[in-house]
Amino acid sequence: MVHADSSNFAQGMSKKEVYAQVLEQARALFDGQRNWVCNFANTASLLWHAYHSLPAPSQSVNWAGFYFTNPTNPSQLLLGPFHGQVACQTIAFGRGVCGTAAEEKKTQVVRDVELFPGHIACDGKSRSEIVVPVLKEGKVVAIIDVDCEEVDGFTREDQDALEELAELLALSCDF
Repeated sequence: MVHADSSNFAQGMSKKEVYAQVLEQARALFDGQRNWVCNFANTASLLWHAYHSLPAPSQSVNWAGFYFTNPTNPSQLLLGPFHGQVACQTIAFGRGVCGTAAEEKKTQVVRDVELFPGHIACDGKSRSEIVVPVLKEGKVVAIIDVDCEEVDGFTREDQDALEELAELLALSCDF
């Protein structure tokens, strides 16, 4: 298969089917490629196209990408590959949804970002958010961050699939 075809999703697929394709295509793209930049960049594209192939609220995703633990300041996240509006370049552990997920090493599903204490509004259109830590040897190496323009944009189905994707990324990449 041509790599570009990896991000094509047929109309009418369920969210479960779309996530299954994301994971399948990610495994195929990662085969023989352990470079984290390549793998995370392709995954950002897969996620962006996956969400936009689904009906609302998924279609209202306005940012999908990654932040990485800063190797020179391990209590800070650095912007990584993404799709969407320009974003914050650094985020301190414990600050906002991303920093909270990194500090707690725990997925954050935020129904309404306006109700999250200390939310960082990189894009004022974002109304809900899901952030999943990518752990390697018990340490946060990255986080998956997805924002949606609708309240309640993410469900347990999103959490389960993104947590599986986080595990795949941790196993497939050299950092």
